[in-house]
Amino acid sequence: MNNRLKVLRAERNWSQAELAMRLDVSRQAVNAIETGKHDPSLPLAFRIARLFALSIEEIFDDSAN
Repeated sequence: MNNRLKVLRAERNWSQAELAMRLDVSRQAVNAIETGKHDPSLPLAFRIARLFALSIEEIFDDSAN
């Protein structure tokens, strides 16, 4: 699944570790989501959307699947 997580994080000058802390996940989990190796759970997708004040659809794009 494509996503804008890396861009959104970079716009705020957050490291992967800082984003991970804000989401209560590991830095490795953030990296895996950013690189498309792992899709977030639905509860995590909602936390990400709330953190960036965007809808899930504005962050994640499943049209490639």
